[in-house]
Amino acid sequence: MKVLLPFVIAAALGTLAAPIVHAEGTDSWVLRVGGAVVAPKDNNGTLAGARATVSSSARPTIDLEYMFTPNWGVDALGAWPFLHDVKLAGLGTVARTKQLPPTFGINYHFMPDAAWSPFLGVGVNYTNFFGTHATGALYGNSVSIANSWGAAVRAGFDLRISDKWLATVDVRWADIESDVKVNNTKVGTAKIDPVVFGASVGYRF
Repeated sequence: MKVLLPFVIAAALGTLAAPIVHAEGTDSWVLRVGGAVVAPKDNNGTLAGARATVSSSARPTIDLEYMFTPNWGVDALGAWPFLHDVKLAGLGTVARTKQLPPTFGINYHFMPDAAWSPFLGVGVNYTNFFGTHATGALYGNSVSIANSWGAAVRAGFDLRISDKWLATVDVRWADIESDVKVNNTKVGTAKIDPVVFGASVGYRF
């Protein structure tokens, strides 16, 4: 059920938004393509008695937002899989993992008709870890990182380039905490809670 929750919430948001349309019936969608850097917080918890550090990662992103009023929109964020190293104090890199972090949210745009329009958003994040494998001191062991879902927040601004084109800069935060197992035995919880810095170009249609 936890795995499905983000998609249930996103579907509910979309259902609520669907009956409300712009009076002019145009430019209700914004497609943004760009990139983001996922920067985990400094202290990522303790694994097997050692302090853990999860590396940052940069990847291309795509975001689709439906504006159900000039001020309010719901969006879904996707990305190319991020790649992270997991390091333990005194041991170096002991695992590498990939993750996909689809994030769904609702955003309020303060000045949608202005050339510069700030916005704030809240939502839910689901992080799917996959391709995890042991390296270094743990090479030859089985390492797994549990999937995670949690709250997400967003702040940023749109810069209007033309009637159709815009540039967006934003910062997101997501609550990501995942159990880590070595040879099917839990060795701790990775507390990632990253800040995500993004920049993109958008097109209204």
